[in-house]
Amino acid sequence: MVKLSCRDYGFDCDFESNGDSSNVIEEFGKHTLENHGIEYGKEALMQFILRKS
Repeated sequence: MVKLSCRDYGFDCDFESNGDSSNVIEEFGKHTLENHGIEYGKEALMQFILRKS
């Protein structure tokens, strides 16, 4: 199980995504694009996950 949260990446936002890596990548990527206007590629989000572990 992995977790990404907006606050960890400098956003003033309480959004968190938890679960298996593929779901977290999809959910977090969609949230950051729709709510913060930033598009992270799947590879970048996987790097976020790997650096946290």
